[in-house]
Amino acid sequence: MFGDLFEEDGDGFSSSTSGTGVKGRECEPPPPRGKIRFCGIKNQGGTCYLNSLIQTLLFTPEFREELFCLGPDELGCLADKDKPEAKVRVIPLELQRLFSHLLLVDEQTASTKDLTDSFGWTNNEEMGQQDVQELNRILFSALESSLVGTTGSSLIHRLYHGMLVNQITCKECGNISERQEDFLDLTVSVRGVSGLEEALWNMFVEEEMFEGNNLYRCSRCEQLVRAAKSAKLRKLPPFLTISLLRFNFDFAKCERYKETGSYVFPLTFDLKPFCEQNNWPDSEYSYELFSVIIHKGGCYGGHYHVYIKDIDQIGHWEAPVSLLNENSVDAEDPLSVLTGILAQEESKCVLVDQLGQKLMNKTGTPWSKKYKKQYGTISKVGVLKFPTEPVSSASANNSTENTEPETAGDTEATDGCHWFDLNDSTVTAVTVKDIEKQFQGKESAYMLFYRKTAMKRPPEAIGNPAYRVPPHLVEMVQEENARLQQRRAEFDASSNSIEVRLHLAPHYHWQNGALHALSPNEDSIITVTFDRRRTVGDLRLMQDLWEGDMALTLAKNVPAGLHLYDTLTGEHMSFILLKMLNNTSYSLYLLIRHSVCFTLFQHCPEKKNYCVCVREELLSAFVFISVSFFILCLDAECCLRQMDRTGKLLPPGTFSKQSPASLLMTSLCLCPGPVPTATQLFLYFSVGLAPSVVQELEIIVEESLTVKECLREMLQMAKLEGASWHLRRVDWCEEIGEPLTDENASLKEAKVIHGDTLVLVEGRLPPKVLFQFGMI
Repeated sequence: MFGDLFEEDGDGFSSSTSGTGVKGRECEPPPPRGKIRFCGIKNQGGTCYLNSLIQTLLFTPEFREELFCLGPDELGCLADKDKPEAKVRVIPLELQRLFSHLLLVDEQTASTKDLTDSFGWTNNEEMGQQDVQELNRILFSALESSLVGTTGSSLIHRLYHGMLVNQITCKECGNISERQEDFLDLTVSVRGVSGLEEALWNMFVEEEMFEGNNLYRCSRCEQLVRAAKSAKLRKLPPFLTISLLRFNFDFAKCERYKETGSYVFPLTFDLKPFCEQNNWPDSEYSYELFSVIIHKGGCYGGHYHVYIKDIDQIGHWEAPVSLLNENSVDAEDPLSVLTGILAQEESKCVLVDQLGQKLMNKTGTPWSKKYKKQYGTISKVGVLKFPTEPVSSASANNSTENTEPETAGDTEATDGCHWFDLNDSTVTAVTVKDIEKQFQGKESAYMLFYRKTAMKRPPEAIGNPAYRVPPHLVEMVQEENARLQQRRAEFDASSNSIEVRLHLAPHYHWQNGALHALSPNEDSIITVTFDRRRTVGDLRLMQDLWEGDMALTLAKNVPAGLHLYDTLTGEHMSFILLKMLNNTSYSLYLLIRHSVCFTLFQHCPEKKNYCVCVREELLSAFVFISVSFFILCLDAECCLRQMDRTGKLLPPGTFSKQSPASLLMTSLCLCPGPVPTATQLFLYFSVGLAPSVVQELEIIVEESLTVKECLREMLQMAKLEGASWHLRRVDWCEEIGEPLTDENASLKEAKVIHGDTLVLVEGRLPPKVLFQFGMI
């Protein structure tokens, strides 16, 4: 696929200047970086393998700084790349620009379009997903070719080139025949070995014997002799790249497959046993892991992402909260594994049809192969609902109830360098334990990058992403950040502007349950553009739109007319809190009126004995209430009571506790009688039958009265005689319920509350029966 894509003099390069297309002014600008302070890379469609490799090279400080040391006098200028006489080294120039963008531009994601354009990737075949190991070798080769004739011509050789030697030793004369090989990366086997160190041992320590029918012809002995073949590392590069042979071919099935078994690789290891020379300083043999490219999927497709160690500590790492200690999960116990999966879910539940996939992602083995024979189907473990309902586990909640969040502090490196998962546009913090999860499974390590532990970073590079970035690239980044800041400010202002339509109350009248304009023209409407993040108090300061003080009420234009909602009282309340969105179909309607409240009733000419009023307690909101006068003379003590939909009068004082919006079009009745005090109860009661059958009576009693005293007062009000009566409650379906058995308890102790309904039932309560037991 790659072929001659990196040949700068060929047809692989695009002749047109690359760059991002011109976007409309209304297009949303890219968001700034998150709290991690790293920049991801956009996936152009199957380029995740390229993104992972680019991020690895970026976080190789020595490679990055060597590349930045090459100036325009050696590499040329991208503006001159179309000139025939100019020698422009496009690939290193685009890498420089991309690296500076990833390091310094305040943007969550960057694009590799300019870089891939320099490769000549212009069609779907070239943009399709390829192998990252192949890309690594060809990209390094292309960089070497591109840097010929510059001071960076030996960049790849100095940092990545290693050397190994293959030797055949004659067992008869001791003659050694050797062949030397250079390598950019070591390709190690995965099949049949437990981990990296065992694979290296088989490659560089174990000897292959030529004996029996397989003899070696010695050039000195000039005959077939016994011999031993071995390999050793002769030269160690500063950066050691190891490619894992995850993909193999099954000759029996004639198909490729991926090795998903366990393959352990260390965070640090010593290469001395595998080297030809053993007299170097110990620091020359010691390597530490700093990047792991991970492949998720099968041999015919998948996805790449990379775990990277932040050597220069330029990112902000926060320990991910672990809801379950992974060490406590027993992989052989299916309930323990499923509990761990459920505990990691925010909702503590997983759909049954998704549970099997999550288990396979965690263990690398499907349920049917590992657990089904012993435990049956997956639906037999845990607490299950219907097949399409979530599966949950009570033990998952209990296991994390008293567990402190895991900070992974014990597993993190003591040098202050932390690990991050760079997955295309997404960057998240990970721990060393997360690396161990990539030993096996369909999502497992594919390429390993080690660096010599003797390579130390200068103090001025720690926490400084601009370290060694050339001034002309810093200037370019500053200009880009200024443009981004301006675009975000413009977009922020436009996206937070809402259209507010102000309706003036004197231009409206009440008719058929809503407000209607006095005239058909829109003279009563004032349309203003307002920032929704500003407050109600800011809107009140716009005194040039109206005269005098005013009250603001939210309104909505409905087919019946203008409908009123809550009154805006908080001066510091922003319009975002009102959840008002500005788009083509919605506007913010406000009714403006003077804030003087009517305290007297106004008689309504539409109905007899009815009036319209606005109460002062309703916070200056227009609430229209119809009031019926049940008495002709107001000399007696009376109170307002709300009437429900069935015509029943609710206890006095109920409506005063409701919000203004809920009182809209409420019927209130002016009834005789006082309002209960704080220590009194308003009760309904009926005689003999449920209140749904007979008429209810009403009584106000002290809550400190006993049940027997309350019974006596109700009998007196109902004009009943005799002592064979008792009180019963009314249940939720309006039927006679349980009796109040403790007649000496107060109403408060009997849990009789304001507005309850009781029934007077004839007959005494059964006496309390005492049982006496004899002890033997």
